[in-house]
Amino acid sequence: MSHTTRILDCPPDRVFAVLADGWLFPAWVVGASRMRDVGDRWPHVGGKLHHSFGVWPAVLNDETTVLQWDAPHRFVIQPKGWPLGEARVAVEVEPHERGCIVHLHEHAVTGPGALIPVWLLDIGLHLRNIETLRRLAHLAEGGAGGTHLVEAAEPTAEDRKNAEFPKRSLFARVASVLVVAVPVVAVARTLARR
Repeated sequence: MSHTTRILDCPPDRVFAVLADGWLFPAWVVGASRMRDVGDRWPHVGGKLHHSFGVWPAVLNDETTVLQWDAPHRFVIQPKGWPLGEARVAVEVEPHERGCIVHLHEHAVTGPGALIPVWLLDIGLHLRNIETLRRLAHLAEGGAGGTHLVEAAEPTAEDRKNAEFPKRSLFARVASVLVVAVPVVAVARTLARR
């Protein structure tokens, strides 16, 4: 699971004010290119964002679903990005002397991304999420979502229930080994013939 951290010069409430505004999603999520709709339940559990990812004109339409909304502490979503698959993403925020510290955890859960070896996938996710947190910092520190949550975004008891990260299946673990092993063996055989 990829883990990226950044200290922000603002209180946790400002981070969650940005997260609560679904229309800001493509402004902080690297790869998201436009919003098509924000569901009525956003940011509560079951709420959906309908977005596109990619660079125009090669964009794909998909959605992100809220699994946990525990403002101002934890936010868990499951973005879809087919044909690449789905990921589980947790944003955890805690107070810090400068403002707050944000932890971003991301884990591929379905599709081809779940077949890539974890250590290899984590490199790419970490690099992308450095920029994601940089963008989130610009928005939150600048007050883009406001200074606090609007009343409609206050978490309910259902929103606060812990969303777990699934374990990789045996099939996914074997497949991730094969994704690396098969090309390595093929290259080794080619080099051995020379």
